[in-house]
Amino acid sequence: MTTLVSIAAVYKSLEKVMDPEIPVLNVLELGMITDVQVAEDGVHIAMIPTFAACPAVSYIQKNIRDQVNADLNIPVTVTVDKTVTWQSNRMTAEAKEKLQQFGIAPPRKLDSELTEEIFIETPCPHCGSKDTYLRSPFGSTLCRAIHYCKSCGQVFEHFKPLE
Repeated sequence: MTTLVSIAAVYKSLEKVMDPEIPVLNVLELGMITDVQVAEDGVHIAMIPTFAACPAVSYIQKNIRDQVNADLNIPVTVTVDKTVTWQSNRMTAEAKEKLQQFGIAPPRKLDSELTEEIFIETPCPHCGSKDTYLRSPFGSTLCRAIHYCKSCGQVFEHFKPLE
């Protein structure tokens, strides 16, 4: 029989699980956790990837399982929640600030349909200028685009807004 832990303790542990591609953001800040249940047989965590074809899903599941197990000494099951689709509006304001400090332009909040304009005036995370242009709709990962800042001459990545 396992000692029950609190949901708050599980969330505290999840704060330590960082995204493997953007190591300044944890899975909570990215909005990747959709459910946490504590039962007598252990903790059950449901998560979603930030991109459907994310190659790091298994790696992130393992990191969640290992971290929560290490912190709470309880069996942990991590499943991919197929009922929820990740969208960039799930990111916290703190996550967007950390992204910018990391040198990646954060996604803007989507209030309606995704349009081309949202890619045109992407503020540069280095100097803040909106005098930028889209160089490529795909960056180092599928969820990022590449922009160029005409003001400071920096090439930068933009975490794409997704609906």
